[in-house]
Amino acid sequence: MTEERPDTLNDVGVLKRREIEARIVAPILQRLGEEFGQERVRELAAEVIVGVAQSQGATMAEILGGNDLAVFADSLEAWTRGGALELEVVEQTDTRFAFNVTRCRYAEMYLELGDADLGARMSCNRDGTMVEGFNPDITFTRTQTIMGGASHCDFVYELPASEKAVEL
Repeated sequence: MTEERPDTLNDVGVLKRREIEARIVAPILQRLGEEFGQERVRELAAEVIVGVAQSQGATMAEILGGNDLAVFADSLEAWTRGGALELEVVEQTDTRFAFNVTRCRYAEMYLELGDADLGARMSCNRDGTMVEGFNPDITFTRTQTIMGGASHCDFVYELPASEKAVEL
């Protein structure tokens, strides 16, 4: 078995990466959905995306040399690069990182492509599952998204005070 190459696609920026993925994945899902049923195909795609996100989170923790909330907060640069997200930090402590996304070019891009559902599954769906791979002790809460029609996305990542980040 050959060794898996590290994923370096975020070098192009996550927003551009998601657009490239969407332009390839959307027609594939559409065609598979015509053959096997749209809902089931999209459910399976969401399962795969969750698995990929968890794996990417674990890899990110390894690459960054830590998995606490400060390291996680610093990692957001890849997702905000080029104005992809505009956010306001609400709270940042050792155990809580909360912010609101006030502009999401990811949502804008998926809406322009005419597929908000794909955006919710390919992008929004990753937010909580990626952190599971990054540090399974961190909990994620979000009650609304721009993709779903809200004025902003509300993100809360919490690490129980009794838990310590795992040393890598």
